[in-house]
Amino acid sequence: MHKIAIKETNNPLIIKFELEEFIVKNQSFEFKNIDETKNSPLAQQLFYLPFVKTVYISGNFIAIERFSIVEWKDVQDEVAEQIENFINSGGVIVKIEENSTKKTPVTIYAENTPNPAVLKFVSNKLLTKTMVECKNIDDTVASPLAKELFKFPFIKEIFIDENYISITKFEVANWDDVTLEIRTFIKEFIENGNIVVDESLIVKTKNHKKQQEEYFDKLDVTSQQIINILEEYIKPAVQSDGGNIMFESFDPTEKRVKVILQGACSGCPSSTFTLKNGIENMLKDMLKDQDIKVEAINA
Repeated sequence: MHKIAIKETNNPLIIKFELEEFIVKNQSFEFKNIDETKNSPLAQQLFYLPFVKTVYISGNFIAIERFSIVEWKDVQDEVAEQIENFINSGGVIVKIEENSTKKTPVTIYAENTPNPAVLKFVSNKLLTKTMVECKNIDDTVASPLAKELFKFPFIKEIFIDENYISITKFEVANWDDVTLEIRTFIKEFIENGNIVVDESLIVKTKNHKKQQEEYFDKLDVTSQQIINILEEYIKPAVQSDGGNIMFESFDPTEKRVKVILQGACSGCPSSTFTLKNGIENMLKDMLKDQDIKVEAINA
């Protein structure tokens, strides 16, 4: 008899249902709707629950992302019982086809960034919904890909968000000499079905908490306006350069806005220019306050 253990994750929308033994090996599956569940009778059944948004199956767990119409505390026991009954009655979790070892085509291309020490590797597939920043191999608990990449001696830092990976190198290496090697490694890693980021293992930091709606709702009106401006006008451009920008704080007395730079923007030579002449001017104009000052903090 299989017993399900309910485990919370750092993403409040996602919860894990763990088993004591592996249900799939060396593979992971993601289902975004019922039309994708042809090979997973379990995922198909779970999608009949109106609050299920995404189903992940990997290793010894099933992770489910919910819509915000319910809270997990109200339904998690019922879902766990449903999964238990399904498995214990002999239900098939995932049908592994004979040709399932066939590689999934993945495209990876490299892009330059304003920071000469950072190169951005872009995938044609979503890699993570929650950003991951690894300053060293000790930070790679949630990212098997980052852990493997740190085995390259010239890699200094790794930032993963949405469909791209920004890699910072040490000065000893030249991008012309290592780009093809890294691009090929990432491509084959993903094609072989390996996990890029296990979002359930991401350690919740102060920065992650600041991305939650509850945090936003508690802020003053000006801070909320600043966040909306950053999200709508600044972040897309920064992400296209392989970086990320997050609101840290606003001091209404000094009129000082602090933002956190990540990825390619962290320590970037052009960051000061971009902030002072771009972000600061935009905030002054849109908030109609010429006393606004911007301070950048490297993550």
